[in-house]
Amino acid sequence: MNAESVSIRRARRDDVPAIVAMLADDHLGRARERVEDPLPAAYYDAFARVERDPNLALVVAESEGRVVGCLQLAILPGISSQGGVRGLLEDVRVATDCRSRGIGERLVQWAMAEAKARGCNLVELLTHASRVDAQRFYKRLGFAASHVGMTVRF
Repeated sequence: MNAESVSIRRARRDDVPAIVAMLADDHLGRARERVEDPLPAAYYDAFARVERDPNLALVVAESEGRVVGCLQLAILPGISSQGGVRGLLEDVRVATDCRSRGIGERLVQWAMAEAKARGCNLVELLTHASRVDAQRFYKRLGFAASHVGMTVRF
């Protein structure tokens, strides 16, 4: 499998287990996700909310009927930058056994093209400070470390 054999499409409800498995597939995700069979209903409720929101796009990369990657693009209208619209990338993941094949790059390129087509003047993302490989990946795609991200968990 390579990036050219992968298709990118909107996520469907039956993709949720594969998406959650990818979200849980590292030291950070294992601490916050619950990979159970059946999955907690909260994941399906969240999917329904995302699916209804026209400013959110949850997409998957699929190869031979298998979900091998995902990301969420949020379109954020705002007042700053003369009423500029921003794109926010979240939850970019590629299945462990499919990494280093260009799939993540295809997903991010799709998101940047979609953001541009929807009038965004920039695309931004946050990545955890411990994800050094992800930071190198995003820099290779043209992203610059321009801000300091901060969070508060409730």
